[in-house]
Amino acid sequence: MSDALWQRQLSQGLVDLDLELDNASQQQLLAFLTLLNKWNRAYNLTAVREPREMVSRQLLDSLSILPFVTADHLLDVGAGGGLPGIPLAIALPHKRFTLLDSNSKKTRFLTQCVLELDLKNVDIIHGRAENCDPETRYHQISSRAFTALDNLVAWCGHLLADDGEFLAMKGQFPDDEVAALPAGWQVTSRHSLSVPGSDGDRHLLVIAHDSGHQNFTTGDQSWRV
Repeated sequence: MSDALWQRQLSQGLVDLDLELDNASQQQLLAFLTLLNKWNRAYNLTAVREPREMVSRQLLDSLSILPFVTADHLLDVGAGGGLPGIPLAIALPHKRFTLLDSNSKKTRFLTQCVLELDLKNVDIIHGRAENCDPETRYHQISSRAFTALDNLVAWCGHLLADDGEFLAMKGQFPDDEVAALPAGWQVTSRHSLSVPGSDGDRHLLVIAHDSGHQNFTTGDQSWRV
């Protein structure tokens, strides 16, 4: 029953998100969801356990930021169960994705996903973000349910290119976290995300190095602090 339900939910959700994915990509997404559901029973990868909620809260939620992914190589920190990294990698096979997590059980799951789904554009790193020293810094770093914004920039700022940006996925707009951002960082834009099948608030915050002033934008509005 889950397979047919998931297929219907995914097909309609892609229409609602105005995204076009071929059938092979859709089947890969559903195969990933099957793996996530299976491994979650033993590894506690995600709190979502109700099959009827999985397409919306895991696949469609991850894909809702796809229009904002512009870098050729994106780092997903605190990758956990592969969200949003794996769905984005399936939907964008011409881009590269590196998924980083310090939990060995989670990186074992992610490595298995890469093998079983034949994801040639995905690399997995087991380690802590603050201990990573890549040869090339990333122009985009995504995070979902990872940590507060001040921790995000403190732990991962050295991994970001000078002209790069964080794509931080949040639920309700985190006013306190934005206020707590350290000097040198700014929210350059905020976006309300409409996730099919989900009633909760979802936001994407784009964070970058402060170029000398803080000018925040949301849709047609901007304000300075």
